Amino acid sequence: MKTVVITGCSRGIGLEFVRQLVARGDRIFAGARHPEGSPELMELAQAHGDQLTVLPLDVTSPAHRVNLAATIGDRALDLLISNAGVYGPVPDRLGDTDEKAWLETFRVNTIAPRQVVETLLPQLRMARQPCIALLSSKMGSIGDNGSGGVYIYRSSKAALNAVGVSLARDLDSEGIRTLILHPGWVRTEMGGPNAEITVTESVTAMLRTLDNASPADNGRFIDVDGSTIPW
Repeated sequence: MKTVVITGCSRGIGLEFVRQLVARGDRIFAGARHPEGSPELMELAQAHGDQLTVLPLDVTSPAHRVNLAATIGDRALDLLISNAGVYGPVPDRLGDTDEKAWLETFRVNTIAPRQVVETLLPQLRMARQPCIALLSSKMGSIGDNGSGGVYIYRSSKAALNAVGVSLARDLDSEGIRTLILHPGWVRTEMGGPNAEITVTESVTAMLRTLDNASPADNGRFIDVDGSTIPW
């Protein structure tokens, strides 16, 4: 049984991570900005008792992050899945920069994941083979950008990729791995109804990647099919 923290669990990919990991028997701490607004998450919590702890977690809130660490206490943390994120404003056109929205997107997508890691480092260091999974996006790949546009979301995820590589380098000597995952184009509220795969397919594939990860995968940008995405 692993102890797992998952952020952004009210719906979509985060909720599916909770669903699949509690079914495995893992001990889950699931964060959501407004847990009471996610009946499916609360039903899972009621069904699984002490195995699943749901707590309010706005990843940009220092108080919420401190509360998360205090709730976990002195338990070793095997896996941190940093899933919480936002797309930013739509449309995001050249010639109409929304500076406030850009900065807020960076706060959620780039800065907060590092802050969550910093807050939970004591618990990660207690685990035997701890792992940090940062959910990024292929849209953060500069090498894969053939269509342009989407400046705010793309840049926030490209910056998250840089954070992930630095975490991988800085924590490697402590045996803490960092993997940067692209979940695929998923049929969620963000991905839309025309996306290629379901949340079940996406999460199943990402968990397969995490289960089979080796030290050589530390700092990799990994597609949902297991291949390496260009930076």
